[in-house]
Amino acid sequence: MTQDGQSQNGTVTTQVPARLDRLPWSRWHWMIVIGLGTVWILDGLEVTIVGNMAGRLSEEGSGLDISSAQVTGVAAALYVAGACLGALLFGWLTDRYGRKKLFLITLAVYLGATALTAVSYSSWWFFLFRFLTGMGIGGEYAAINSAVDELIPSKYRGRVDLIINGSFWLGAMGGSLLSVVLLDTDILPKDVGWRVSFGLGVVLGLGVLLVRRHVPESPRWMFIHGRAEGAERIVADVERQVERDTGKPLPEPAGSITIRQRHSVGFGRIARTLVRTYPRRAVLGLALFVGQAFLYNAVTFGFGAILATFYDVPSESTGYFFAVIALGNFLGPLLLGRLFDTWGRRPMIAGTYLLSGGLLFVTAWLFGQGHLTATTLTACWCVVLFFASAGASSAYLTVSEIFPMETRAMAIAFFYAVGTAAGGISGPLIFASLTESGEVADTVFAFCLGAAVMVVGGLVAVFCAVSAEGRSLEDIAAPLSAQDPSQAAEAGRVGPATDPAGLRH
Repeated sequence: MTQDGQSQNGTVTTQVPARLDRLPWSRWHWMIVIGLGTVWILDGLEVTIVGNMAGRLSEEGSGLDISSAQVTGVAAALYVAGACLGALLFGWLTDRYGRKKLFLITLAVYLGATALTAVSYSSWWFFLFRFLTGMGIGGEYAAINSAVDELIPSKYRGRVDLIINGSFWLGAMGGSLLSVVLLDTDILPKDVGWRVSFGLGVVLGLGVLLVRRHVPESPRWMFIHGRAEGAERIVADVERQVERDTGKPLPEPAGSITIRQRHSVGFGRIARTLVRTYPRRAVLGLALFVGQAFLYNAVTFGFGAILATFYDVPSESTGYFFAVIALGNFLGPLLLGRLFDTWGRRPMIAGTYLLSGGLLFVTAWLFGQGHLTATTLTACWCVVLFFASAGASSAYLTVSEIFPMETRAMAIAFFYAVGTAAGGISGPLIFASLTESGEVADTVFAFCLGAAVMVVGGLVAVFCAVSAEGRSLEDIAAPLSAQDPSQAAEAGRVGPATDPAGLRH
């Protein structure tokens, strides 16, 4: 057997996973969260501003010859298509060429496309760069979730992942309020305000890029891909920083893992791993992603039209209502995230899905009976999404931690693409025809459809969720390159080792 970090005949024995998982929380981890997680705020800001500015872009004198339907229809569909394609393309590249290269490239794609959107002079230009912006964002989901889970200690992985994914709604809340200001023609001309909003996204993104330059490559990815010595140097440097920040010596790492190094994994091997080796986990990932996608479309797609149609809320005021909903969405992961690491994944994932679905059924009944006003309907949505947002964020956490290291980014990309397609393509087509009919019964059915699919996701989680709390990624799913898969259980185990839900499904 080789010494720690040394390579011989294509194999390496390393304590890197155990060394990373036993680290206490430190300023270095905050740098990871800020450098990698804040892009979700940009995503929320971007998506919300575009939705709120649809009416302004279609007005004469906006600088674009485009209709409101094209903004919310064609441009939105292209953004979703770009996100799906970007997730799959950049997810594959992330597993092949590393986390750091790709989370720098995907952010650069996002920044460039957003900047060019701001100077759009025709509808086709706007459509093209909405598609490319979507590609950058889709790639971010695969690259960032992979890197975060591989760098954050297992004790904190659940809450950190949930809060990072939930921070999308901070951007959405800011975008709602910002759109009220930037679309005010007393402040900025109608052909300038929407361009400034995109420009602000670029400025914020550049700030994120400066921080992200200091985030290292994932040592877990490095030691599998023939760069064991580099992985050792990074971990040793992090350990020195953490000891300096905390003023305490670190405990000894528990266990090691031996793997055969490889440079890439083919699509065939990835597909077999998802479908044959872990079929129950694949069903779980699909159920969670499709469930949250349909619920969010049942509630948020056309919410402005629902308020305007049934409660006569003027379109210029819907941003305030959406800001309240966005606040509820962010508070869910923020306040419930810790419980995913303490109470456990299974009860919290199943509970948030079932509870949010059940509450949406109640909301649908109250709406159908005419018991709600615009304010009380928004309050109901806020409560539903408080739990749903934690559940939706846990879907990203789940698929990023329950599959082997070599397939992680592609697994995230696959489930994200399927969920995004279900929620961003078929979902709007279904819910638009229902909520825009003006019939109370149709809107009630839309709510119930979203609630039912969410409940199905919760029931699947009851039987298939993996008890991953406090456990090393290598314990949850042994790397494909592991010489002896049973060794993965010794590679930094922090939590229970005999839970059947953690074994191969």
